[in-house]
Amino acid sequence: MSNTIAIIFDFDDTLAPDSTSGFLESLGVDVQRFWKHDVQTLIEADWDPVPAYLYSLIELSRSGRVAPITQEALINYAKTISYYPGVQQIFDRLHAHAKKVSPALNLEFYLISSGVGAILRHINIATCFEDIWTCDFSYDAKGAIAFPKRVVSFTDKTRYIFHISKGIFGETFRGRPFDVNRKVDELRIPLQQMIFVGDGYTDIPCFSLVRKGGGIAIGVYDCNNSDKWGRAWGFIEQQRVSNLVPADYQDKSALSNSLLMAVESMARRIELNRLTYQG
Repeated sequence: MSNTIAIIFDFDDTLAPDSTSGFLESLGVDVQRFWKHDVQTLIEADWDPVPAYLYSLIELSRSGRVAPITQEALINYAKTISYYPGVQQIFDRLHAHAKKVSPALNLEFYLISSGVGAILRHINIATCFEDIWTCDFSYDAKGAIAFPKRVVSFTDKTRYIFHISKGIFGETFRGRPFDVNRKVDELRIPLQQMIFVGDGYTDIPCFSLVRKGGGIAIGVYDCNNSDKWGRAWGFIEQQRVSNLVPADYQDKSALSNSLLMAVESMARRIELNRLTYQG
């Protein structure tokens, strides 16, 4: 019987403002034109949104309008990432609360994002996560982005929910993508012991999967960006999420309290199941 709870985060517009837009701004790129023209033109030509933005980044890198986009440049940008309030403290706060509720409880964090891996694997909170799944590039002989080698979009994200549930993550499973399909006798972390936190359309399959499995889905939105309020409210109207709160992780904020209560509720359910099983 599992005593582990998994809290799974999206990154862009969930833990921090959009990292790809921030990187492009650092290059002096017209970010609005990139998304509204370069990427949107491809989407209107029936491209999937995530490959569309990855391809647009490659074309930008090759265009000569900016310096070639290299792995080094992406990693260096990661060091400048600014988070939403309280993000860097929330992990320790949740760990402490989990142990207070039940000393035997194990709490783990994961990151599943459609963002660029060379950025997200080098942010200063990367070590808080048991594993990180993102979009990734291969690089040419000069070190510039050349081709997407991993695309994480929409239902692709749910694949990694099953990686977590079955315990198929970490260095041991690198380069073994088909292992996620194997049958296991017992789930390491059942869906009812998962909390998923996200903000956008690519998170909807994960919201739905986790909620259907008995877990908790929390939708967040940037309260300083009115363009995203309507999208966020749509998650409530469509019953995609268990709760919808501003992306503020500070102590006693609505989001912090929601996470603490979710962990406590799951911890008490795990303890009750344990006692029932032993009895």
